[in-house]
Amino acid sequence: MEISDNLLCLFTDQVEENKDSYQITVPDQEIDHETIAAGETYRVVLMPQSQTATTDAGDTDTGDSTEQRREPPVETGDTREVEIESLGDQGDGIARIDRGYVVIVPETNIGDHVTVRINKAQQNVAFAEVIDRNPRLQND
Repeated sequence: MEISDNLLCLFTDQVEENKDSYQITVPDQEIDHETIAAGETYRVVLMPQSQTATTDAGDTDTGDSTEQRREPPVETGDTREVEIESLGDQGDGIARIDRGYVVIVPETNIGDHVTVRINKAQQNVAFAEVIDRNPRLQND
């Protein structure tokens, strides 16, 4: 199964019984980092933990290691070339890298191709600053 570029967040949780219904708790960090908003409606996909998913990058996620999935694909200090795909509620640029991981980049616009330095990397989102607005094309 391929994971869509529109993926907003990915986390593992238990389905809990609550009287006559069932619920899954969304981690606070998804709301805190404005990945998703309380009161909004989202499409939810449930997969057994043992489900194997193939990402766009060709990686296989076996569902066996929750800790492995929680590692962000970047670290503080890393640089990346990104394209700004959308703008957040505060006007910051939003880029997606590696399986939909969100990078928030202030002072950018949709369509900008920029080189950024990661200032803070968290489980589902990173915050970055522009270090080059005209990255060299790597078609060589």
